[in-house]
Amino acid sequence: MSTLLKVTDVHVAYGKVEAVRAVSLDVADNEIVTIIGANGAGKTTLLNAIMGILPLKGAAHFAGQDMARLDIEDRVMAGLSLVPEHRELFSTMNVEDNLQLGAFRLPKAATANAFERVYTLFPRLKERRKQLAGTLSGGEQQMLAMGRALMGTPRLLMLDEPSLGLAPIIVADIFRTIGELRASGVSVLLVEQNAKAALQIADRAYVMELGEFILNGSAKEIAANQRVAASYLGFQHEGASAV
Repeated sequence: MSTLLKVTDVHVAYGKVEAVRAVSLDVADNEIVTIIGANGAGKTTLLNAIMGILPLKGAAHFAGQDMARLDIEDRVMAGLSLVPEHRELFSTMNVEDNLQLGAFRLPKAATANAFERVYTLFPRLKERRKQLAGTLSGGEQQMLAMGRALMGTPRLLMLDEPSLGLAPIIVADIFRTIGELRASGVSVLLVEQNAKAALQIADRAYVMELGEFILNGSAKEIAANQRVAASYLGFQHEGASAV
């Protein structure tokens, strides 16, 4: 698999406070990579920096391009999309209009295909396409936020806490959809506090604490790690290796 996203020795600061320190990661084509860690570890900050919302120091490349030369719109056009933690939908606009905003760069024919793809992934959105976004349930709003990002036909979708505040049955639906995205050729970089669900679906994982990666490897290896099991999965594995 070829490397789609590669960041090397990245630092992100809020003024004099360094929130992310010396972080390096990569995501390949058709791969799901997850970053797990406690609230405040720096996960959201890192995603925002990769998207161009926050400045970063270090090297970042996407699809072979130096991201330092790309503003947010250029990154979207290159195939990078972010679904933020709080979704940031336009609550007084209906579902269809919110989705349309995600297709701002597409020609009319491609937009029609994008709608069809999103409605196939999320049939509930099609049923509610004329309903105001602000009246949707939490799970439906998450589907809409993901659908809006997918309207731009990204190569890499970054998801920030997609399970936050959702009922377990809805979380299962969201994670099943993430798996379907990978099968359709979309890579995923997933930030998630629900470590168990994230590790079950991911190919590889990074563990983040206090702005740094303390561990990385295959999702299976990370899930079997004693420290990860105790800190993030709520149990200890018998005979598991320590960090």
